[in-house]
Order: sequence, then C-alpha cells, then structure tokens
Amino acid sequence: MPSRFALVRWLAACLTGLAMWLAMAAPAAAHEVRPAYLEVTEVTPGTYEVTWKQPVLDGRRLKIDPVFPETCGRESEYVTSVGGTLVQRWTTQCDLNQGVIRIDGLERTLTDAFVRIDRLEGDDIGAVLRPTSPELDLTVPAGAPVATYFRIGVEHILFGWDHLLFVLGMVLLVRPRQLLLTLTAFTVAHSITLAAATLGGITLPGPPVEITIAMSIALLGAEAIHRIKGWNTLSQRIPWAIAFGFGLIHGFGFAGALAEIGLPKGAEAMALLLFNVGVEAGQVMFVCALLLVAFLIHRLAEKRMVMVRTALAYFIGFMGSYWAIERIAAAFFNI
Repeated sequence: MPSRFALVRWLAACLTGLAMWLAMAAPAAAHEVRPAYLEVTEVTPGTYEVTWKQPVLDGRRLKIDPVFPETCGRESEYVTSVGGTLVQRWTTQCDLNQGVIRIDGLERTLTDAFVRIDRLEGDDIGAVLRPTSPELDLTVPAGAPVATYFRIGVEHILFGWDHLLFVLGMVLLVRPRQLLLTLTAFTVAHSITLAAATLGGITLPGPPVEITIAMSIALLGAEAIHRIKGWNTLSQRIPWAIAFGFGLIHGFGFAGALAEIGLPKGAEAMALLLFNVGVEAGQVMFVCALLLVAFLIHRLAEKRMVMVRTALAYFIGFMGSYWAIERIAAAFFNI
C-alpha cells in the first residue's frame, strides 16, 4: 500500500502537470475549440440551401471543408467574412436521405463541427462531428437538433479553461457554507445575459467581454490569496454579489459560443434551455471533482492543504493576467 505522503506527492504532481498543460495548451486551444457549423435547409423537394461557418485563426482559415455525396454539386456559391468567422453559402440539388456528409480535414484539428439538416418532410437531423468521428451517415437516424445543445453546453464549459478557472477561484475564495449560494448567483447571472443575448439580441463587443472575463479570473486569484493570508475583503463578505456581477459578463461569453452555431428555428427557447442546463451539468461535474480532490488531500495531509490552495491561487492569478494581456494585445495592437 502506498504511504500517505506518496499519495499526496502523486496528487500534487497531477495538479502541477495539469497547470503546466493548461499554461501551454489553453492559449492556443482556447480559440481553436470554437465549433464549425454546417446548416442544410431543404427549400423545395431535393433542393437545399447550405451555410458553412468555420473559425478563422490568426487570419488563416482552418483547412476543413464539408464533403457531400458525389451527386451533390455546388451552385451560386459565395463567401463572406464576419469577424473571426468565414461563411460560405451555396445551393445543391441531390438526395440527402442517403450517403454520407464528411468534414474533410476535421481529424487534423481540435475543432468540432455542428451539423443541422432541416427537411421539408421527415425528421430533421442534428449532430456534432468530432476529429475522431468526422462523418455523418444520412441513413442512420440521428438525435433531434434541439437535444444536441445539451451536449454542446457540457463540452463548452468543460473545455472553456477561462470559465473553469473562474469557478475554481470561487471554490478557493468562499467558505463551504457560502459555496452553494455563490455558485447559484453565478448561474442565475450568466443565465440572464445568455438569454438576453441569444433571444433578445442584447450583445456586447466580443473583445471587451473576453478581456473582462480574464480580469475577473485574475481578481479571484488575488482574492483567494488574500483569504489565505487572513485579510478580510469585500469579496469574502458578499461573494454571491461578486459572483453575480461577473456572471453577467460570463453569460455574454457563453453567448459567443451559441452565436457561432445559432439556435434551431421554432425551438429557440428549448435549445437555449438545454444549452444552459448542459453548462450547469459541466460546472457541477467540475466542482464535484474539485471537492473530491480537496477531500483526499485534506484526509491524507491536512498540513499541506494551505500549500496546495496557495499554489492554485497564484496559478489562477497568473493565467488570468496572462489571458488579459494576450486579449488586450490582440484587440488593440493586432498582436
């Protein structure tokens, strides 16, 4: 049986490895994980209007392209660029009840592709294609487009390093009896702005939102360090209010993910609800994992708990500051 200190060293090594991986991978992956989006709408029997959106990274498009069955040609094709997204539209005439749609090149990226097919008759299709499974078999019944938004919400929070670090900062900052109220305030706040942005059209420019999110993470790191040192600050007295305020901003960040793929026509409210529930499910999974690790460290080596909390607080502050500087440089200096 391994000793207590061996287990503690193993947990510490895992946390250190995770921190190093986040520091190296998050700046690059934070942008590449934005989903691509393929919408195919049947306007007359056998005639489809196609919209293909894909992210542009550092001014260059990813080398990914949708490939339809051989009988499907492209007519009236044109390309536009909106912000950091390349948009292609065309018309095709063929039978999309059989065959395969493939996103060529997806296997070489970190990007998922959301596919939505709206038919005049029969069931609509909604699916998420991934680098490990870049094909959609049109003869196999797929899930309803609306239901897919739950999984998108879960994946968005679990791979959204900035949002996860904000949640980690709140867990470090607040006392156990305050944690439920604080996380609830954060949830309510980002749900409000997410709904306002996607359904009401109330939006904020992307760069200021992303910069503010990064600064909120840096602030939480600093406040967590203040708590460890025994300083009594406003964020410790009313953490729910701080979480609610920053949650409003984070909601606009979540809305940015939905803006890439849109909401299914006629089911906007349900898709938004499922996306938000997916975000919350991912958040609960992350918090439960954090509490489990904290419990193990506390049981195995309580004296080392302060050291672990301090290291995590400094890491959160460092990453928040790094992201803030990176995003300010990209927004104002094109670096």
